[in-house]
Amino acid sequence: MNILIEMKSKSIAKAISLFSGAGGMDIGIEQAGFQIEADIEVDEHCCSTLRAAVERTGKTTKVIEKSIQDIDPLALMNELGLEEGELSLLFGGPPCQSFSLAGKQLGLNDLRGPLLFEIIRFADVFKPKVILLEQVKGLLSAKGPKEERGEIFELFLSRLEKIGYRPKWKVLLAADFGVAQLRERLFVVATRGVNGYVFPDRTHAPTEECNGIFGRKQPYVAVGDVLNDLGSPMGKIKGITHYDRMDSHVDVTPERDRERIAQVPEGSHLAAQLHLSTDLRVGLQSKDTTKYLRLHRMRPSNTLRCGEIFYHPTENRYLTPREYMRIHGYPDQYELRGPIRSRTGTVKNLDQHRQVANSVPPPVAYVLGRSIKRYIDEQNL
Repeated sequence: MNILIEMKSKSIAKAISLFSGAGGMDIGIEQAGFQIEADIEVDEHCCSTLRAAVERTGKTTKVIEKSIQDIDPLALMNELGLEEGELSLLFGGPPCQSFSLAGKQLGLNDLRGPLLFEIIRFADVFKPKVILLEQVKGLLSAKGPKEERGEIFELFLSRLEKIGYRPKWKVLLAADFGVAQLRERLFVVATRGVNGYVFPDRTHAPTEECNGIFGRKQPYVAVGDVLNDLGSPMGKIKGITHYDRMDSHVDVTPERDRERIAQVPEGSHLAAQLHLSTDLRVGLQSKDTTKYLRLHRMRPSNTLRCGEIFYHPTENRYLTPREYMRIHGYPDQYELRGPIRSRTGTVKNLDQHRQVANSVPPPVAYVLGRSIKRYIDEQNL
């Protein structure tokens, strides 16, 4: 009996990644011991990044560049040679703009809102042992058709329970797990039947809390800790719009923005520099604390955002995609593909900065994946 349990726990733990993005969540889940059978992602630049990871590592992951709503989960299960209940983990982070507190919070009225429920459609077919969902914490209070706070999240939980899953959820701070970023996200872990899963304890804390009554923790990782050995970035190459991994450390800051950046002290933002002319402050208001923000070397970063690229702590330029990756916890060997957008430019689909900002920090995904893998093994699922 014990031998059978041991053999089962050592069997390949298979996973499927939905809304894969640039693969940040994939990295941590794979490091935790799962084998990802397929990535499903609609953005062409993210898919190029995912394919580069497959080519570099020799993985067998199938990258599917398609809208998730156009995929038949039963056909995919047959294509991957999986049986119902064989999948260990179904995970993903649907587009969050519909529920983000920083956005318009259109919820299900946003075309991206209903994508939240796609993970349930797949789970109903695959019957995975565990479901892992990442989402902005704004989902907890998002209004639904009845205009009631929390209505969408309650609907999501009820639909999980309807197909036999019991959910647990928690808002996690990335800095608590060694990421140089004060990023909060909601995570839902659902299991079939009784849910005995326990979320992992934090490993890091502010310096003043590192030796508290709840045990010793490592101090938060600061921006300077992860950027200090990168060196100077290369400048934008005329005529080049798409960049490979080595070129992800590229400075595309417009000259006019350099003038503004030079006026912002470390750890502050442009709107707070009231001594400057309105021309330099470009009509910013006091509430614009994350626009034209210069990070501080001795602190974790604010949450990396898609709409605004933060300033380097000491240099008069925006952070490069490679610096975004360092702050997010990506390994240096990981390659981003696709365009790098200057602040005044636009690109079709996701540029490299937004690929990173949209993704789950790999260290957070690893901690969650490791705890889920341990739970699966201990429960002999």
